[in-house]
Amino acid sequence: MSEGTSAALAAYTETLRSQIDSALADCCNFAPGCPPQLREAICYSLLAPGKRLRPMLVLLSAAACGGDIQAAMPAACAVEMVHTYSLIHDDLPAMDDDDLRRGRPTCHKVFGEAMAILAGDGLLAMAFEVLARKVRPPALAAACCAALAEAAGPCQLVGGQADDILAERNPQPQTACDLALLESIHRRKTGAMIRVSLRLGATIAGAGDWQLQALERYGQCVGLAFQITDDLLDVRSTAAELGKAAGKDAARGKLTYPSLLGQQQSAERAAALVAEACAALECFGPRAEPLSALARYVVSRNR
Repeated sequence: MSEGTSAALAAYTETLRSQIDSALADCCNFAPGCPPQLREAICYSLLAPGKRLRPMLVLLSAAACGGDIQAAMPAACAVEMVHTYSLIHDDLPAMDDDDLRRGRPTCHKVFGEAMAILAGDGLLAMAFEVLARKVRPPALAAACCAALAEAAGPCQLVGGQADDILAERNPQPQTACDLALLESIHRRKTGAMIRVSLRLGATIAGAGDWQLQALERYGQCVGLAFQITDDLLDVRSTAAELGKAAGKDAARGKLTYPSLLGQQQSAERAAALVAEACAALECFGPRAEPLSALARYVVSRNR
C-alpha cells in the first residue's frame, strides 16, 4: 500500500470514528427518568476515548458490501454499547478486578460497584432499544437484535467469559492441549462480538451468502489475532502504554497465548491470522481495503 493510500485510509477511518462518537453521544440524551449519577456513569464509560474497533467493523463491512454506512450506524452504536457493558462488568472486583480502563479509572472506581453494575445493565438494554427503534424495516431490526443477542449471550460472549474465569480459578499445569480451550474461550469472549459486528453491517447492506461467509472467516481470524496481540501487549507493555493494568495475566496464572506458545510463536500466529483474514476479503475487491488495513492495525497497535 502506498503512503498516499495509507494516509487516505487513516483519514477515512478517523472520520468514521468521529461520526461514531457523535452518534454515541446522541444516544445519551436520556429521558427525565434516568438518575443523573446513572447517566454520568454510562456516559463516562461509553464516551471514553477508545479504538471503536467493533462499531468501525459494522460500518466497514456495510461499505464492503455496497451498503449505506449511515444506515448501519445504529448497529454500530449498539455493538459499542454491548462491548462497553462487558468491559464495565469485566473490570469489577468479582471478575478481573481492574483499576484502569482506556487510560482512566474504571467505572466502579469512580461511581462504586453498584452504580457500575447498573450502568452496564443500562447499556445492554440501550443496545437493543437502539436496534429496535432505528434499524428499518422492522424485520431487519428483529434479525439484528437476534444476532446481537446470540453473540452477547451464554453460548458466546458470556460463555467465553465464564470459561475464562473457571480456567483461572481452577488452574492446572499448562500443556499444549490447552490451546484448544484457549481458542474456544477467545472465539467466544472476544471473537463473537467482532464477528457479529461484521454480520450486522453486512446484513443491513443486504449482503449475499458468499459475502457473509467471507466476512465470517475474516472475523474469525481477526478475533484471534486481536486476542493474541492483547496477550502479547500484557507481557510487553506498561500500564501507561496500554491505558490499563499490564502484567496481570502472568501474575494471576491466566491461560494466554504467550504462556502456551511463547512470545515469538504467538506473534507469528497473529501475523498468519491477519494474512488469512486479508485473503478472505479478496472477493470484495478495493471496497474491502479499509477492512484489510484494520486487520493489519490489530497486530501493530500498542494498546
